[in-house]
Amino acid sequence: MKMTLKKKGQEGHVNHSLGSRIFEAVNLLLLILLGITTLYPFWDCLVVSMSSLKSYLSTSIHLWPSEWSFEGYAYMLGNESLWTSYANSIFITVAGTLINMLITIMAAYVLSKQELKGHRILMFLAVFTMMFTGGIIPTYIVIKDLGLMNSLWSMILPSAINTYNLIILRNFFADLPTELEEAALLDGCTEVGVLFRIMLPISKPAVTTVALFYAVDHWNDFFSAIMYINSREKWPLQLFLRSMLFESDAAYSSGGESLFLLGQPMKMAAVMLAIIPIMCAYPFFQKYFTKGILTGAVKG
Repeated sequence: MKMTLKKKGQEGHVNHSLGSRIFEAVNLLLLILLGITTLYPFWDCLVVSMSSLKSYLSTSIHLWPSEWSFEGYAYMLGNESLWTSYANSIFITVAGTLINMLITIMAAYVLSKQELKGHRILMFLAVFTMMFTGGIIPTYIVIKDLGLMNSLWSMILPSAINTYNLIILRNFFADLPTELEEAALLDGCTEVGVLFRIMLPISKPAVTTVALFYAVDHWNDFFSAIMYINSREKWPLQLFLRSMLFESDAAYSSGGESLFLLGQPMKMAAVMLAIIPIMCAYPFFQKYFTKGILTGAVKG
């Protein structure tokens, strides 16, 4: 009897192991297919950007350049306006992210205090802005009345704080042990000192994640530039590349430029130049990214 039970238990263990292996194999296959589906558009963009126009037109599936050409990159990099727009985007991203983080960190730390009078009202007002906005026209009027038209600051100050990022940091700060703050206050540290000397050093995952969100938003923002920037010298990179692509299509329709410069390789080279800086930044933030999102989203 005991041998029979033991044998059945062993068979159940074998079946369980076999089922786990099948599940892992199917899961791995699905993840590989998902990864290929995600990476192929980027790979296609990269291959086309390094191909000649003839190579691009020869096939609809681009796995490898049949004829290498870097004239698209040469044309884009030789354009002085590209470097001006790059400088504008770098300034907007760096200055905007610093302002975003300073305001968001201070607001999130204050709102994490449950004993704060009016805490619920302040949180309601913050969340209210996620559901209702002022609208495009009122926002445009405000920017104009503040004298920010045709200024890079018009792309920074109106978006100085994002409610979603505020909630992530607020939840993270609220989940930190209060004993650390109490000990620092007993040692004579001020509230500002507690925030910048105690809380921020142990909040790197959440702070880094939110900083990455802000940086990507500033780098990819072109709608604000369309609305508020009139001078071509103050265009950010995204708006410059958008203008290049539209001008290329218009010139192609009129037949006023060489076929290559109007072709898809030049467009893909422009796209690659726009996404490479952010792609280079992601690996440095990746180790904080998942932990920051999960930790900041657990506590409500």
